[in-house]
Amino acid sequence: MAREFARVGVVGLGTMGAGIVEVFARGGIEVVAVEVDEASATHGRETLEASTQRAVDRSKLATDDREALLGRVRISTNLDDLADVDLVVEAVPERLELKAEVFAALSKVCGPETIFASNTSSLSITELSVRTERPHQVVGMHFFNPAPVQALVEVVRTVVTDPEVLSDVTGLAVQLGKSPVVCGDRAGFIANNLLFTYLNQAVGMFESHYAGREDLDAAMRYGCGYPMGPLALMDLIGLDTAYEILDTMYRQSRNQRHAPAPILKQMITAGLLGRKSGRGFYTYAAPGSPEVVADSLTPPPPGQEGGDQRSVQRVGVVGTGTMATGIAEVFAKSGYDVVVRARTEAKGEGVVAGIRKSLEKAVVKGKLSESARDETLARVRPTTTFDDLTDCDLVVEAVAEDLEVKQAVFGALDDVVKQGAILATTTSSLPVVECAAATQRPDDVVGMHFFNPASVMKLVEIVSPITTAPDVTSTVRAVTAKIGKHPVLCGDRAGFIVNALLFPYLNDATAMLEANYATADDIDSAMKNGCGLPMGPFALLDVVGLDVSLAIERSLYMEFRVPGFAPAPLLEHLVTAGRLGRKTGQGFRDYQKK
Repeated sequence: MAREFARVGVVGLGTMGAGIVEVFARGGIEVVAVEVDEASATHGRETLEASTQRAVDRSKLATDDREALLGRVRISTNLDDLADVDLVVEAVPERLELKAEVFAALSKVCGPETIFASNTSSLSITELSVRTERPHQVVGMHFFNPAPVQALVEVVRTVVTDPEVLSDVTGLAVQLGKSPVVCGDRAGFIANNLLFTYLNQAVGMFESHYAGREDLDAAMRYGCGYPMGPLALMDLIGLDTAYEILDTMYRQSRNQRHAPAPILKQMITAGLLGRKSGRGFYTYAAPGSPEVVADSLTPPPPGQEGGDQRSVQRVGVVGTGTMATGIAEVFAKSGYDVVVRARTEAKGEGVVAGIRKSLEKAVVKGKLSESARDETLARVRPTTTFDDLTDCDLVVEAVAEDLEVKQAVFGALDDVVKQGAILATTTSSLPVVECAAATQRPDDVVGMHFFNPASVMKLVEIVSPITTAPDVTSTVRAVTAKIGKHPVLCGDRAGFIVNALLFPYLNDATAMLEANYATADDIDSAMKNGCGLPMGPFALLDVVGLDVSLAIERSLYMEFRVPGFAPAPLLEHLVTAGRLGRKTGQGFRDYQKK
């Protein structure tokens, strides 16, 4: 039978400790909370009272229930008061020796059946367990901040943790209304291990001037649906906290991708810690304020960069697939005359039909008037010849993702399109400079990577190889904003921003599963519930397609030659076996065939 926890203890009443106390007390469990002195105990009580009062004010907790909750909590400054508890959760500051001292003292005070848990986010549970006389009864119980709100709890096992202890603690987390995941004892556990590796890579992109802070953050918000961009999230977490987590991960793993980006140490030394200090990657209205204010790094709005820009009135689109159709629709809806070059008349008419179908849906939903639909369709003209693109000011290539095919298109465009026109490719993975090299006007060639579906997705990555003229980049940035998209600027290297940050994270998750560190369900749950991501990594891989993901990961590895970017063998094996994700009915999970 599952163990009953009638009384639990919490050591440490900081923000996290007080939140954990509230979680247990909300669950109807008596709590004995211990602090180091009366002042700290008083502060902990005030934190608990303020948190529960906010819940009452927001109608999340009844006044009577609040009083009952507070009545279940006893605050002490004496560890001896924990003698008869069933479980103790340690939530003192993140220092190994301090936590070890607490566990050693608890081992002498508590009864032989008491389970010990640490709320550490990165330190070794094994190292803490050996400081006790009962290492088989020690687990990690990592709550996320704020503990009363966040659903995720990482339950961390060591090589000697008793399976019954693990089961009992996991069951308790469920009883408390949490979503527990079980993992092994590795620095960062699941969520932080995957999250901070990604954040560190984004910081490296910023440090190398590959992309600006606003563009990095916007790319992940609009391209992946993340609730915050990586640099804004680093500011929220605190750069000093992030550095310590990364440093701890690196010391355990010796993985170069966990080594904190050098700029972090520089910023910490300068006192730029993020929101709490008023400055980090961004500047804030005041210390602790979430309001970002303009500073010397804030870029001008699109179209206001200064310098010359080119006039764009007529747009050409080469291609007839889903992406080309969406791009043509976006430009036509924004008032541009659009010429779509197709290989056959039937394919050209197919593009018009696809746009009409999309516009009809918008009309039915009340998002577009019938007159606006007709005006948009009137702006689209299909053709089967490149000669009809002669007078276009901007031509967007959206053919198959094959370099030879794209180079042939750019060679044909170079022969017919007027001088001064901008030639753009919407490639998601090929080098833009290779397309530019197929022309006699490489300074007029730029990447304009729309996301699928182009009519819906807001992000456009503007990719400028070393050959692109500054006025071309500036013009395309302004045009992108005019068509209602969010432009982000980056250099010409594999993955651009989004894929270069997303797919190493997906690969890390795959390697974690392959090592039997945690299950696919637990890894997905950790990233959804702990980090607020719209999908877990394996659910996303199955949607993208494992073959597509493998191709992107291979291109990233060949470009950067970083060992951690080499595709996990598990992914390669699944692709070889034909398990490509939802499109084949089997990937990391099995799906019902329609």
